[in-house]
Amino acid sequence: MSNEKLLDIKDLTIHYSTDEGVVYAVNDLNLSLERGETLGLVGETGAGKTTTALGVLRLVPNPPGKIISGEILLNGENVVTKREAEMRKIRGNKVSMIFQDPMTSLNPVFSVGDQIAEVVLLHQKVSAKEAMKRAVDMLGKVGIGAERAKEYPHQFSGGMRQRVGIAIALACNPELLIADEPTTALDVTIQAQVLELMKELKVEYNTAMIMITHDLGIVSEICDKVAIMYAGSIVEFANKDELFRDPKHPYTIGLFNSIPDIDGDNDKLKPIKGLMPDPTDLPSGCPFHPRCDQAKPECSQTVPQNVDLGYGHFVKCMLF
Repeated sequence: MSNEKLLDIKDLTIHYSTDEGVVYAVNDLNLSLERGETLGLVGETGAGKTTTALGVLRLVPNPPGKIISGEILLNGENVVTKREAEMRKIRGNKVSMIFQDPMTSLNPVFSVGDQIAEVVLLHQKVSAKEAMKRAVDMLGKVGIGAERAKEYPHQFSGGMRQRVGIAIALACNPELLIADEPTTALDVTIQAQVLELMKELKVEYNTAMIMITHDLGIVSEICDKVAIMYAGSIVEFANKDELFRDPKHPYTIGLFNSIPDIDGDNDKLKPIKGLMPDPTDLPSGCPFHPRCDQAKPECSQTVPQNVDLGYGHFVKCMLF
C-alpha cells in the first residue's frame, strides 16, 4: 500500500434544517483513507455514518441538508467546491456507492444488464455493444450468469440484487467504494457470500473501501482500519488489530462489552445505558458524557480534542 492519501476529510460539518430545529448530523469530522485500504465506519443508527458518505459524493439532500464547513479532499482536490457537472464525472467513476437496500437501489423498469451498461456508457468512451459486453463480464465477476443480463430486478433474490449493485458500483473500476451496510437486508449465509465477494473484488481492483456498518463482526472480517462514530463525530480511530486488542474510548469499550463472547464466563451482557442523543439537541461538552460510566464534571463542559496515542491511534476523550 502506498502512503498516498486517497481521501482526506477535514473538519467536516453537515446540518439538516428541519421544522423541529437544526439536526447536527456531522460535527467537525476528520478522517483519512489511503489507496487500497478498507476503513470500517462503525456506530449506532443515527450516528451520522450515511450522511458522511453522502457528503463525500455531494449527495446530501439540499434542502434540508447542507455542508456547513470543512474540506473533503479526493486525490487532493476539494469536492465541496466542485460544480455539479464535475461531480457527475466523479460519481460512479472515481467514487461508487453500494446502498443498504438492494430492493430500492435498482431501477425496476430496466434490465440489470442495461443498468450496468448505463454506468459504463456514462463515464467511458465505448460503444453500446462494448458497454453491454462489459456489463455481462461484470455480472460474471459477481457470480451471475450472462444469460440473466436481460432479466429485471424483480426476477432476482435479495442477495442476487445486492450482487448486481456491486457490479454497478465496480463497473468503472472506481478508486473508492462506499458500502452502506450492504448486507443488512440479507440473511446470514448470503451475507457471508456477499462479504467474501467484496473482499475478493476489492483486492482484484485495488479499490479503497469505506464499509459503513454497526456490526463489529463484519469489521473484523474485512477492514484494515476502524473509525468509531458517535453523535456526528469520530470518537476513536485506529487500525483494526489495535482497536480490537485495546479499545480506549468508553463508548468503544461499551460496544465490545455488548457483544456475546463464547469464551467469556459472563452470564449477562453489559449494554450501554441510555440512548443516542437527539441530534437536534446534543448535550454540551462530550456528547457521550450522559451515558458514560467514567464521566467527570469537566466532561459536560468541555468538548474533548482528538488525542494521538501513537501508532495512528486517536481518541476523543477527557480521560486522555
